[in-house]
Amino acid sequence: MRTKEDHHTETGTAVTTLQLCLADIGQWMAANRLKLNSDKTELLWTGTSSRLKSLTLSLLAVNIGSFTVIPTDNARLLGVLVSADLSLQKHVSTISARCFYQLRQLRCVRRSLDQDSVATLVQAFVSSRVDYCCSLLTGFPKFVIDKFQKVLNAAARVISNSRKYDRGLTYTRRHELHWLDIPERIQFRNAVTVHRFLNGLAPAYLTELCTPIIQGSLSCRLRSSYRNRLAVPLVKLSIGSRSFSVSGPTVWNALPDYLRNPTLSIDVFKRYLKTFLFAQY
Repeated sequence: MRTKEDHHTETGTAVTTLQLCLADIGQWMAANRLKLNSDKTELLWTGTSSRLKSLTLSLLAVNIGSFTVIPTDNARLLGVLVSADLSLQKHVSTISARCFYQLRQLRCVRRSLDQDSVATLVQAFVSSRVDYCCSLLTGFPKFVIDKFQKVLNAAARVISNSRKYDRGLTYTRRHELHWLDIPERIQFRNAVTVHRFLNGLAPAYLTELCTPIIQGSLSCRLRSSYRNRLAVPLVKLSIGSRSFSVSGPTVWNALPDYLRNPTLSIDVFKRYLKTFLFAQY
């Protein structure tokens, strides 16, 4: 049975290894006339809440030269606010608050704008923020995803110039604005990413995450080898199902056969996929 001292020893080893790596990166940057900015460096330790609480703050700090980087609860990575428990609840709450602020500003000038102009502004300041990296929300609880859904509902009311308790919001959002709900937006992003991978348009590192079921000695009797399906790896923890290596193939395999045709162009695939998702309503 592992003890608390064993965890501390492993953490200390990880900190030492990380400091050596940062030292090598600093030397390489100095040799190439670059500088590692210690003031803007953020450190985030991820793990379960009980595991993180059992570790002392001084043990988790990392030294970069004469500067000490203290761990933080949330760190920004490519515009996404990542929490220590990988819940992304802080990110969803922050983006939702910013979107509602923009919607309040648009509501003040709604009478001076026509519907097309308001729709363009909503797309620029609200919808684009909701869609950005929304595929990371795969497998998250409904109460987290509902925060973004409330943003879309409020945006639809601003565009249609309706009030909170007016009827017909769902019809306006789906049939007039042609907006997918948040769960379907997540599926849309995952499916498009897989399609890009199959056509060589996605980053190379995704090649290892999506493995086609190839006709061969082990799968010659599987119909999936003829239907452009992808292999779904087995995971032990629930958080593993949120990874793209699982969620991407799962969404792709659930599509009908005509959509799993990799020869479709990306524009045609998006149009067919959106039509298919709307048909689910």
